[in-house]
Amino acid sequence: MKKCCLYFVCTWILIGAACSNSDEVVVSKDNNENVDKQQSGNVIVEEGLDEPVEVDTEDQSEEPMEVLFEAIDIENYHHENIHFEVNGEKELEQRSPEDIIFPEVYTEVEGVLTFRGGPLRDSPSYGTISATEMELEEQWNFTTSANPDWGGGAGWTGQPAIVKWDNEIKQLMNIKEKFKGKDNFVEVIQGSLDGHVYFLDLETGEQTRDPIAIKNPIKGSLSIDSRGYPLLYLGDGIPQHEKFGFYIFSLIDSKLLHYIPGRDEFAYRDWGAFDGSALINRHSDSLVVGGENGVFYNVALNTDFDKEQGTIAIDPVISNMRYKIEGNDYQGIENSVAIFKNIAYFADNGGSIVSIDLENNHPVWGLPSLDDTDASIVVDEVDDTPHLYTASEVDIQGRNGNAYLRKIHGLTGEVIWEKSYPAFYNPDVNGGVLATPVLGKENMEDLIVFTIARHRSFNEGIMVALDRQTGEEKWRWHMEQYAWSSAVAVYDKAGNGFLVQADSTGNVHIIDGDTGKVLTTKNFGYNIEASPAIYNDSIIFASRGGLIHHVMIK
Repeated sequence: MKKCCLYFVCTWILIGAACSNSDEVVVSKDNNENVDKQQSGNVIVEEGLDEPVEVDTEDQSEEPMEVLFEAIDIENYHHENIHFEVNGEKELEQRSPEDIIFPEVYTEVEGVLTFRGGPLRDSPSYGTISATEMELEEQWNFTTSANPDWGGGAGWTGQPAIVKWDNEIKQLMNIKEKFKGKDNFVEVIQGSLDGHVYFLDLETGEQTRDPIAIKNPIKGSLSIDSRGYPLLYLGDGIPQHEKFGFYIFSLIDSKLLHYIPGRDEFAYRDWGAFDGSALINRHSDSLVVGGENGVFYNVALNTDFDKEQGTIAIDPVISNMRYKIEGNDYQGIENSVAIFKNIAYFADNGGSIVSIDLENNHPVWGLPSLDDTDASIVVDEVDDTPHLYTASEVDIQGRNGNAYLRKIHGLTGEVIWEKSYPAFYNPDVNGGVLATPVLGKENMEDLIVFTIARHRSFNEGIMVALDRQTGEEKWRWHMEQYAWSSAVAVYDKAGNGFLVQADSTGNVHIIDGDTGKVLTTKNFGYNIEASPAIYNDSIIFASRGGLIHHVMIK
């Protein structure tokens, strides 16, 4: 850690909720000699508080200090139901303890740089809205090319990145000259089903640089480096050409810097898609992503970025983990990995929820199979303890059934509450929950909001807001058309929350987040499976009709 005049080590307060089918779980908060232990069920919580320490300031860094999280020390693992193997354990051992912890602030760059904004997967909007009438007005749309089988635009999850680049870095990149000199330039970066990545000016919709051709359709959501470095991370969705996996590109010259093949001999599953959106740890220069091949990747990037020379290079060292869970015949991480400090979480195509310690890539716990779960897990931090929100599809059931909405204790795997909602089965376009839930903030801080497809009838849906503590339903909105697109919460300066929800017939709705009342609706002609991102008053989303839209909340 960097030095400062006075540094306080915060007390850890962990809520010990026992896992009903596990032995004693011990969570060690620090290594202080003066430690109080409290027994709560079969979870021991250790508490301690360091005294303030005076530090010599002569060696103090010029950079502003950022207090890092302290790692969660996992002393007992409960993965008896998980068979797993780790490659690159020696490489992981070479990392310092600080290297495994994701910082509390994911990025200092303005915008939305990864799916749902960061490791908690709870921030798909940047800034606040100034609108009072809640009307939707299209500013521009851009037409992509089309893949003969998959068309253009974007599908699920398909969220764009929105980035306000640092001016020095902007000058290094292959952005067109007219935009290099533009004040307040913000770039929209969208992966498309046509196999290209598009770069557009937020204000005008003009192309800011030439597209990058992947050739294979891109279904998932791309990521931009959280340090603001000119690096792009994304994966394939469908294999139509030789390469099928995960890519890292330089945004200085659009050249491919590294490729991870998805069809990997180490994987149990021969399917190389990467629909999940990568997370980049800006302090440790590392990357975490899950593959639909059922492999969890923890990558040291070894980035060499020279601003003066205008060059960037990486030399990745990959540590990865494959797994099998008893009673679950399916691997495949189709959602975006969520992270709290040094603990990663994902759901898989069999419906298991898995917790991973980034220090060694070992599973901490894994829940049994339920049903295919593609929606990303959302993490809520309460008193320094992670709570997870997750929901399943109606898929492996093979018939009409139930989608299950759950709150899970992130340290023990205990299911705190569970709700079920009936949904219709379709083998190609699943019912249940494909949309990542919304963790309410401001006046919605007590709510978790889920969108459920094919509820009540085959083509309808429902949005429900549940009390985060109890799971009690606070409001519901019956949708005339179902939705796979994830709702986005946006707030005004007074803290009033609004939900932007797109649906399968091209409607974009704005809903009062506190009451569930629909305030306005506008139709854009085509199925919107992709999830929007919001920058202040601007909504950016792509449709299955081959269009990328910029819509203003007026």
